[in-house]
Amino acid sequence: MAKRRKVAAPSADDLNRIEEEFRRETSPRSAMAPISQISADAALSANPVDAKTRAADAKQKADADALQRIREEGRELLSIPLDQIDARAMIRDRTMIDADEMSELTNSIEAHGMRLPIEVFRRETPKDDTKEGRAPYGLLSGFRRYKAMSQLAARRSDPKWQNITAIERDPDALGGAITAMVEENEIRSNLSHYERGRIAVVAAQQGVFGSTEEGVNTLFAVASKAKRSKIRAFALIFEELGDMLMYPEAIKEREGLRLANALRNGSEADLRDILARGTFENAEAEWAALVQVIDAAAPGARKDPARGGRPKGFAAKPGWQADTRVLSSGVTLRHDTDSNGHMIRIGGDVDQALVESALEHLAYLLEKPSD
Repeated sequence: MAKRRKVAAPSADDLNRIEEEFRRETSPRSAMAPISQISADAALSANPVDAKTRAADAKQKADADALQRIREEGRELLSIPLDQIDARAMIRDRTMIDADEMSELTNSIEAHGMRLPIEVFRRETPKDDTKEGRAPYGLLSGFRRYKAMSQLAARRSDPKWQNITAIERDPDALGGAITAMVEENEIRSNLSHYERGRIAVVAAQQGVFGSTEEGVNTLFAVASKAKRSKIRAFALIFEELGDMLMYPEAIKEREGLRLANALRNGSEADLRDILARGTFENAEAEWAALVQVIDAAAPGARKDPARGGRPKGFAAKPGWQADTRVLSSGVTLRHDTDSNGHMIRIGGDVDQALVESALEHLAYLLEKPSD
């Protein structure tokens, strides 16, 4: 029979020693569940913000995002010093400004402020450009408003006239700076026929377009075929006579078509000769000189008897001659019909642009009325 082992109760020293060993071997742990401990640690490390501050931060971020969108869409209004804008950074379509209209605009801006901002584009500065004083912005549209503000700045010491409200545009996104400028003037203040033709020629000469034809088709893409034809006629006038004409903007549409037709028929030398003879006091006197050459070069015009030709009075009198209508200009109109419908035959010295304009008007008259 095995002997029973006698068990002795531990002493107080033994209990203290056991407890000390237990504490050393066991790390202190919280009674919390692990996820609760993580949440508590995150809350302690976070910077607590009240609801009012969080709302203000959210609004500030939304405003910053909205401002960025406005800038990207070209809707941000800028206040730019006048001397930071080069009004001659690109060729202008307007060749003259009416003094009375300019004075009226200046007085209006002085009294009520400038309600419509100008448009500018940021100019590229080449790396090797060391020229000082180069304006960082070029004027895209609003030339008259810019001039009015410049006049006010020159005669007023108030700093408010030294800056102008503007919108920065991306010319490439608008289809080109020149196209954008022309569109702006076509919408707000129509250009003269001569100004339309001139800008197409100058743009082509400066390499913006490959030819005058391309310039007209691009700058006035939304215009009708007849209108583009008229613009090409005035472009020809600028190319051949622009350096000698004193009052080109005063040439009316019909007069311009006659002048362009004379140029096409080889009258350039005679027209330049008569323009070189003297200074004309007004537009009427200049046109009276030009029309002498135009009439002399027109088909059916009376020839010098010494040179032969048909006698005076050859041209038919205005009115109906059988089934043909003779106009005072010498142009004839004849109406006929066949199995396909009606025909109108136009005879005489008629410019193509004028014919196209007549077709546009005829199409308007025959268009079916909308219900």
